Amino acid sequence: MKLYLILVPIVLPVLTGVFMLIRPIKDVKVRNIFVETAVVLNTIITIYLLLDPPAGTLELFSLGDKLPMTLRIDGLASFFGCIVACLWPLATLYTFEYMEHEHRVNTFLAFYTITYGITMGVAFSGNIVTLYLFYETLTMVTLPLVIHTMSDAAKKATRKYLYYMIGGTAFAFIGMVYYALFSSSIEFTYGGSLDLTKVGHYMDVVYFVYILAFFGFGVKAAIFPFHGWLPEASVAPTPVTALLHAVAVVKSGIFAIMRFTYYCFGAEILKGSWAAEIAVIFAMVTIVYASTMGVKEAHFKRRLAYSTVSNLSYIILALSMMSPLGLLAGMAHMLFHAVMKISGFFCVGAVMHKTGKNYVYELDGVGKRMPLTFLFFFISGVSLAGFPLFSGFIGKYQIALALFDDGSVLGDVGVLVLLYSALMTAIYMISVVVRAVFPDKEIMTDERKIAELEKYSDPTYKMLVPLALFSIATVIFGIWAQPVIDRLSIVANGRF
Repeated sequence: MKLYLILVPIVLPVLTGVFMLIRPIKDVKVRNIFVETAVVLNTIITIYLLLDPPAGTLELFSLGDKLPMTLRIDGLASFFGCIVACLWPLATLYTFEYMEHEHRVNTFLAFYTITYGITMGVAFSGNIVTLYLFYETLTMVTLPLVIHTMSDAAKKATRKYLYYMIGGTAFAFIGMVYYALFSSSIEFTYGGSLDLTKVGHYMDVVYFVYILAFFGFGVKAAIFPFHGWLPEASVAPTPVTALLHAVAVVKSGIFAIMRFTYYCFGAEILKGSWAAEIAVIFAMVTIVYASTMGVKEAHFKRRLAYSTVSNLSYIILALSMMSPLGLLAGMAHMLFHAVMKISGFFCVGAVMHKTGKNYVYELDGVGKRMPLTFLFFFISGVSLAGFPLFSGFIGKYQIALALFDDGSVLGDVGVLVLLYSALMTAIYMISVVVRAVFPDKEIMTDERKIAELEKYSDPTYKMLVPLALFSIATVIFGIWAQPVIDRLSIVANGRF
């Protein structure tokens, strides 16, 4: 009976969202309580399942011969499911204040909640076919969120988002079909189930198909040159941007690469191949490019978007080492990045919500009126830059260990790339805080500017509570990370 509970974290948010679309809730307070209750309840059920995962695989139905739709909770599913379940209630609470003056909020919250369920479907998928279908559905249910404002910029960003995602899933589809034909089982198995007796001497074909799937799933993970949709999607409301950049969409892309690499094709088959080298090279190119663009970008939210592009490729770089240590490093940075980046985006959203300012050069003195917001942003920034005692340092340290352990020239170059990116990150994140908190004296003597600044203040508890908790988690993970690393190591070595 407990096996069927796997369905609940997927179905409950979807039904909640569908109900809100059919029967809109007009009373704002009632609607917020209804949504938050459903989300929190879903998180409680998810955590219960993850603490004591049901044994076995739940088969829902079959799309044809050897194409069953299955759900199962293994170590990697528990890892991703825990990230999603822990972050979503806080993200929803933040959304209530951010969206209070927006239009069509009921529809927005409906699709926001549905996305929770579909993301849990990605996490709990038992095989590559099930993951692919939830992965495709995730694109569809997030489209209304990206286009929510219905502005020309939002419509353009949505078209770009859709084109990129359709192209990516087409390449991923080729990989999925090939794996279904040449594997002993399509169920996720640590080490992969690719049947080399069926492949024969055509290993180059295997590597070619892997690269197609790598870039296909890599579209959601914003790998260069398929990253363009992510900065454009910043026109969406900040809760959506944080959802895209920290929790659901981009992390689903990373999760799919983890599954396809370590649980389908198998890292041992790919290690040392030209396919693995291509993955490493494009990850490094993405890191350098996006870190540099982050320094150049003046738009506040787009600057963090480029930071996301860079940090996602940190994870891909680690995964491309094709080793348990690489998988461990990728998982560690995926977890820590989710927490510190959602905090960073929510700080940006709070500033934009309270001041209406969108560009870094407009922030002079704002930090003096929003001290808590910029304190939390500073914590996110130094963590992203990799300062010790913050979680970002732990993630980058684990990646560096995986790169050195690889013993290759590309691995050594990868460490240099990490150092360059750390410098660029420190510049584009901390310079914002310096400008906001320590403006030029000429600005602070301008009576008009002073009068404008007096209108601003930190947001209410609906925004500050999530920001405070994310910042606390960022520090705790930085000084007490070993229990987390030990747990992730069990998963990375295939023992759960």
